[in-house]
Amino acid sequence: DYKGQKLAEQIFQGIILVSAIIGFIYGYVIEQFGWTVYIVMAGFALSCLLTLPPWPMYRRNPLKWLPVQDSGTEEKKPADRKPKRHAKS
Repeated sequence: DYKGQKLAEQIFQGIILVSAIIGFIYGYVIEQFGWTVYIVMAGFALSCLLTLPPWPMYRRNPLKWLPVQDSGTEEKKPADRKPKRHAKS
């Protein structure tokens, strides 16, 4: 559903943003860029774990599909078709 997709996107962006801010501040304080990358990647892994599987919280508003409509044209069975004759040269 669309509301579930919106919720998943908000959770994903929120976790990435928070982890980026925390990682930047922590990396700046200890003067190690590697820790910034580790924290952002951990946030990415956490957000993937929370948003990629189809958790029930994302499926609360299922879409209602239209019923199947008959097209009105029936296909002929292969036995009902006339065989094609090729022109002789």
